[in-house]
Amino acid sequence: MISTDLSPLWNHLWQSTLCAAAAGLLALAMRKNGAAVRYWIWFAASMKFLVPFSLLVSAASQLEWRTAPMIAPPAIAFAVEQVSQPFALPVWTPSPAQANPLPAILLILWLTGVVAGIGFWLRWWRSIAIARNGARPLPLNLPISVMSVPGRLEPGAFGILNPVILLPEGIADLLNPEQLEAVIAHELCHIRRRDNLTAAIHMVVETVFWFHPLVWWIRTRLIEERERA
Repeated sequence: MISTDLSPLWNHLWQSTLCAAAAGLLALAMRKNGAAVRYWIWFAASMKFLVPFSLLVSAASQLEWRTAPMIAPPAIAFAVEQVSQPFALPVWTPSPAQANPLPAILLILWLTGVVAGIGFWLRWWRSIAIARNGARPLPLNLPISVMSVPGRLEPGAFGILNPVILLPEGIADLLNPEQLEAVIAHELCHIRRRDNLTAAIHMVVETVFWFHPLVWWIRTRLIEERERA
């Protein structure tokens, strides 16, 4: 039995899980298509964790069409109604003299995971900021700043509004011009696709729903399809 306080959460989680499973089947069916297509399928599954299905249904119900309204077939209307409803789980309503400690315990556990996730990402962003502050620009005549960073940082595009490409110091001595051009072209593709923005959005999903294994599975699929794209 579950508490009435947690029913909306369970409802949202099972709907998001169902969407993630559907995304997996759709991506499998499109395995011969371009990686970019599969990437956006997985990103849509990620976004579903941030948008409750009930909110989507409510938004759709507010749309006003200029044409005459069409009456949905009873079977379709019934299916939509069933998906938008929570599982018929037995609900335990505590008596006034009996407080339910489960919501408070779960809230503390969830907040602990959220704080840990925020701390991890802040530490990562801080390390990138330190590396960027110690970088020196490279004269490559590109629309995006390319900077050389001391240390063992992998080549990458960093930033959302003002992205830069950071390369490890001395990489030009290890690669021939064609190889270096390929590395830079790869990072420029990430910038054109706004991959840092979508990655940051999924980072929010990871932080809020850190306890859900499918969130981390989606993360793996996003990284894989993003690099292929």
